[in-house]
Amino acid sequence: MSDDTWTPHVVVAAIVERDGKFLLVEEHTSEGLRLNQPAGHWEPGETLLDAVRRETLEETAHHVEPTALLGCYSTYYPKRDITYLRFAYICQETGLDDARILDDGIVRAVWLSPEELAASAIPHRSQLVMRCVQDYLAGRRFPLDFVSHL
Repeated sequence: MSDDTWTPHVVVAAIVERDGKFLLVEEHTSEGLRLNQPAGHWEPGETLLDAVRRETLEETAHHVEPTALLGCYSTYYPKRDITYLRFAYICQETGLDDARILDDGIVRAVWLSPEELAASAIPHRSQLVMRCVQDYLAGRRFPLDFVSHL
């Protein structure tokens, strides 16, 4: 692939902690069942904050409000020749839509402690799942206006 055709896939992820447990999803992937933060692609016309609210609702039925940017992470998947640029936002849970049907491929939303996540028999979707929890626990925070939409 030449450099002029390279385009990273921009995704958002929600880091939601409640009483020492983190909101995660069990999802079917091409590599089998995986654990991930609520996450997905940034869509045209959205801000990153809109995207993280939407993705979390679609995948978990939880309404969230971003409070800080945890970080921006890049990862490369050679099997698919894809680079992902992940904006991870710390979010506060603001409600639950019990009647909402979750996105296709999502088995369920689950709350896990860092220890439960680390010991899970279900593999993580990527190394970023645990890394984001570790960064959150280490106190990493950036203001929401760190990323500007003009």
